[in-house]
Amino acid sequence: MTAARLGVGRPAGAHWPQPTGGTELAATTTTSAIHEVAARAGERSAEIEQLRHLPPDLVGELVTAGAFRLAVPAAYGGAGASAAEVLDAIETVAYHDGATGWCVMIANTTALGSALLPADHAAATYGPADSITGGFALPVGTAVLQPDGSLRATGRWSWGSGTGHCTAIGGGVRIVDADGEPAALPDGSRTVFAYFDPADVHLLDTWHVAGLKGTASTDYQVADAVVPTGRWVDFAADRPPAIDEPLYRLPFLGVLATGVASVLLGLGRRAVDELVALGEKHPSQSSKGLAERAVVQAQLAEADASVRSGHAFLRDALAGCWATAGARAPMGDEDKRLLRLAATTAAERSAHAVDLCYHAGGGTSVYETSPLQRVFRDAHVATQHAMVAPRTLEVLGRMTFGLPTDTRSL
Repeated sequence: MTAARLGVGRPAGAHWPQPTGGTELAATTTTSAIHEVAARAGERSAEIEQLRHLPPDLVGELVTAGAFRLAVPAAYGGAGASAAEVLDAIETVAYHDGATGWCVMIANTTALGSALLPADHAAATYGPADSITGGFALPVGTAVLQPDGSLRATGRWSWGSGTGHCTAIGGGVRIVDADGEPAALPDGSRTVFAYFDPADVHLLDTWHVAGLKGTASTDYQVADAVVPTGRWVDFAADRPPAIDEPLYRLPFLGVLATGVASVLLGLGRRAVDELVALGEKHPSQSSKGLAERAVVQAQLAEADASVRSGHAFLRDALAGCWATAGARAPMGDEDKRLLRLAATTAAERSAHAVDLCYHAGGGTSVYETSPLQRVFRDAHVATQHAMVAPRTLEVLGRMTFGLPTDTRSL
């Protein structure tokens, strides 16, 4: 079923409600422009997969629409959007094309660093209208503090989504001394997300995968890259952001998890709409159309409920955290637990919905021309992200039991 037949260009399929993230951003041209670019991305999904990266002209359209800078503060020319508005945009773009939605997600979650950087670095990195950041935040690289206050970083990271079109690329590093032993920065930080110049980053051709092919989530590495003093952020630090607004008080890993979950919610919604569009199909040796078969009706209802319930839980948990952040109160462990539980649940329920629709589509689903096939592959790559993997439930279950738990991973 083609995107055009689904009425692509709207922020959701025919029977889905409009995004409800907020009113201010929804009234601007930013939201409308993102919807329009998302629809065009959907029409180019096959091209995006073949290229294994977003086409440069599409990146330019996303830049013009402001899709990569929703989470950048207004002080640096960004949209200064709410968390719900950012997730609405991610979900909408992913509905039309999973890879494009994923790149929008990565750009906006790494952009949370814009409110944590010193003002001079934030303005230089995020001030330009065409700025896009990406990278892998977990500290798998190392960095040595130099006498002049800079860092020298070395490392190799995976999941470098969209790094080929980024104007700055980050990587998580552990602070070590000259002998490689654990060390700390003067402010006590032991791990930071360092921003590298793209010229210092070597992109490796490792992204040969089943789904989300167009994200170009390749491995990348740096060797003795110089990071100027202060051009890094500590996402784990328990200190107020330089720009003290609610979005930047939310737990970074929790927001990242909700972003990944929102990609999957978009894919789940698309799968439901694709199955509805197949309703007139007559399976082989059957006198009934697909929509008239009781088993398919039940599968569609279950898929619909799965996506909607995952979405509702995620937004409910996010609303609780947003209220805490808005009151400038400390983010409690229960807020963090519910946010991560909701993100993992939304991801799992969305993937389940995709599976139901893929199987209900029958033989049509296996063809490369079928959006259900692409959505199925994209969803089952997205579920492998550590932020929404099933093992995240272990620490959340410990907390529910009231057992002593290390909550630093939340």
